[in-house]
Amino acid sequence: MTRTFLALLEFDGRGFVGWQRQRSGRSVQGEVEAVLARLAGAPVAAVAAGRTDAGVHAEALGVSFALGERWTATALRRAMNALLPEDCRVGAVHEMAKTFHARRSALSRRYRYLIGTDDAAASPFRRHTEWALQRPLDLGALHDAAAAIVGEHSFVAFSVRGQEKPHYRCRIRTAEWRERPAGRGVEFRIDADRFLHHMVRMLVGTMVDAGLGRRPVADMPRLLASGDNAETSPPAPPQGLYFVTALYPRPLYAAPIEERHDALQPG
Repeated sequence: MTRTFLALLEFDGRGFVGWQRQRSGRSVQGEVEAVLARLAGAPVAAVAAGRTDAGVHAEALGVSFALGERWTATALRRAMNALLPEDCRVGAVHEMAKTFHARRSALSRRYRYLIGTDDAAASPFRRHTEWALQRPLDLGALHDAAAAIVGEHSFVAFSVRGQEKPHYRCRIRTAEWRERPAGRGVEFRIDADRFLHHMVRMLVGTMVDAGLGRRPVADMPRLLASGDNAETSPPAPPQGLYFVTALYPRPLYAAPIEERHDALQPG
């Protein structure tokens, strides 16, 4: 018999080709599954709430898998952290219902993107964890651009070519820009039911061009309606992007949970 678990994984994306296993390169999935195989004595498949690109970070990426019933959430978190490399860590583990699946069970997903507009953004202590733009941005233009994408739209114009998807519609619940403390720049936060490959980075890249005055804010609704990414700005660099969390229904948790942002249904 096995138990189904949800591990909330945080990692520094600099050393990885992304979450998903690739033909070459070090993946987060490969590291996690290697650890689980050692604990189980057999191969274990791990599924993530979302696919992150090379260089993208995570604060609480939901990962589901099944292990023998002798394991408890507390013991599993301790064992995984003892074996994972130093750029990966499990923040929490929850036992879940047998039917739980980290990707299919998610109600929504949250990302954030950091941009440094100050000169110190080029510091070696910051440039690997944010976009060191080092130029001022028009916050009003950023707000207007973000407001244009809230709601349900087809995001073909903000996705890479060649994706085979049944549809390209995503429902954006929130999309907002805010100033970071101490004049360090701006932060973008977005929450949606699903995301397409490179979608957040392409949105940020296009909105930043509007914030720099390189293109009008009116381009956002125009691009959404066009269904073509030929005029979309280049994607923002990966190091500024963070997978924040995925939200799951309460009934899928096998035990009582704390009042945490990663465990609540969206209001």
